[in-house]
Amino acid sequence: VSREVRRNGTDGSYSAAEAQQLSRARRQAAAKRFIGPDTVFYVEVGLGWKWSPEQISAVCRRIGSPVSHEWIYQYVQTDKANGGELYRHLRQGKRRYRKGYGTKRSPIPGAVSIEQRPTVVDERGRLGDWEADLVLGKQGTGAIVTLAERRSRIYLTKKVFSKDAGEVSSAIISMLSGYKDVCHTITFDNGGEFSEHQAIAEALEAEMYFAHPYAPHERGLNENTNGLLRQFIPKGTDLRTVSEEDLERYQGALNSRPRKCLGFRQPSVVF
Repeated sequence: VSREVRRNGTDGSYSAAEAQQLSRARRQAAAKRFIGPDTVFYVEVGLGWKWSPEQISAVCRRIGSPVSHEWIYQYVQTDKANGGELYRHLRQGKRRYRKGYGTKRSPIPGAVSIEQRPTVVDERGRLGDWEADLVLGKQGTGAIVTLAERRSRIYLTKKVFSKDAGEVSSAIISMLSGYKDVCHTITFDNGGEFSEHQAIAEALEAEMYFAHPYAPHERGLNENTNGLLRQFIPKGTDLRTVSEEDLERYQGALNSRPRKCLGFRQPSVVF
């Protein structure tokens, strides 16, 4: 008892609440002191892979080198104040979507509304429900067709020379031809580049659906993962400078990144 009073008492008196606060502060300070060089190395490697502090923290905890994501943020800020550049690996703030009022798109012949899509797709209870989109580069330098699988979050990419519907449909068929057993549905936006959806449906023996106009949240997984791809390929990039090997490496990095929604497992493992 006397030891506890000496350790946590103040001004000769003892308060259980104050003692608890002092004990917690000591534990937190101790945790900060015992972030060893191996853990710091893991943190810096994870940042280099463009993982978020929360993802790094979860993986470090699994391998027996626990560190909080708050500590990682503080470490990055301290590094920045000292002239370091670790902060450049962190994701920047997202741009808000604003409802579009530009050129009215022509209806896509034969398009089936997302309203008719089976509810099992929303539940993410099976593999094989995909979302499709295009990531554009600098004008006139091509585009990247992207596909995201809703349950596993696996992400596929392929360069195309233009937004031509025939070229885009051929790319999607090529990307998924090896996964026909896990291709039940694909959900598109209303871009004309997806107007040859019927050819895709026939080749893959899958069902095609279209989101409502100006509703990117209805394909939120693909939109979000495209944002992650932008960490490697910023907006306005001349895609002629991005090789197939580069794109394959970026795709692999994203599919190897632990995701909170998967219990910090990797899409490549879940798929």
